[in-house]
Amino acid sequence: MSRSTASPRLTLALLAAAWLGVLVLSMAIGSHPVSLSDLVTGDATSAAVVWKLRLPRVLLALLAGGGLALSGASFQTLFRNPLAEPYTLGLASGAALGAVFAVHLGVASGGLPILFLGSLLGALMVSLVILGLAATRRGLATSTLLLAGIAISLSCSAIILFVQYVSDFTKTFLMVRWMMGGLAVVGYREVFWTAPWILAGSAVLLFHRWDLNLLLAGEELAASRGVDLSRLRWVVLATVSAMVGALVAVTGPIGFVGLIVPHILRRWTGHDHLHVLPACLLGGGVFLALCDLVARRVMAPAELPVGVLTALLGGPFFLWLLLVRRSS
Repeated sequence: MSRSTASPRLTLALLAAAWLGVLVLSMAIGSHPVSLSDLVTGDATSAAVVWKLRLPRVLLALLAGGGLALSGASFQTLFRNPLAEPYTLGLASGAALGAVFAVHLGVASGGLPILFLGSLLGALMVSLVILGLAATRRGLATSTLLLAGIAISLSCSAIILFVQYVSDFTKTFLMVRWMMGGLAVVGYREVFWTAPWILAGSAVLLFHRWDLNLLLAGEELAASRGVDLSRLRWVVLATVSAMVGALVAVTGPIGFVGLIVPHILRRWTGHDHLHVLPACLLGGGVFLALCDLVARRVMAPAELPVGVLTALLGGPFFLWLLLVRRSS
């Protein structure tokens, strides 16, 4: 077997092992010490901590991180820009704006479906603006679309601040805390809600892996090989919007996972989306679960929101990518 095919498969195998390892590690580590003997002997407190708190949390982290990394990898190919991801393109901010409006209006008390509807509408709104710019300005540079996404993100953030200002104290506190991004859940409701959206979205993106591979060679070549670029943009943006909307409704906006993970993994998998997309699904989950593990321990017994930690990591990484692009 050649090295070009063996290396990505080895990477996927190692990522799968890391995925399982993080799953076990996150269940074992926390402020409340839990040993295997406690679970075997049926200690009620330890069992509740592991099965109702830690396991749902790490499963949510694995799903959310995988979905965000997969979305980032798809966007970087679709817009042919290494800085593209749901956070920098404004989709996450649009989803957060929709969810914040739902909280402000009081309809979020209807549960996750209502909160998701607000998040999905916000993400789709941003997607429509980006597609509208691409459609009305033929030949518009992808870097310009990225700047437009950043401008939209800033506008959404400004509106969110205004909504927080006019809301009462309780709602404002909920909004501010939720905007930091977090994975603290009790039970499996959020996991069962998120899993279908992430798995279905991953299947759709993986189904279009050959179109994305052709797009790497340029839009003209992809079109000459039969790729419907307009349809591909719609499919990818709609799929990512649904995934991001589902995630933001549960976790709040968690930034830069879709920027950091794909760039790291492409060094080992190459650019073939047959390998990149599954690697991002596994590696993104591992990355976010480890970040959450650090966030839980760095200020123990207090807990740092994981979105704060990913933002602290993502900011310098974003600047590094800018410097690399300029020097290349």
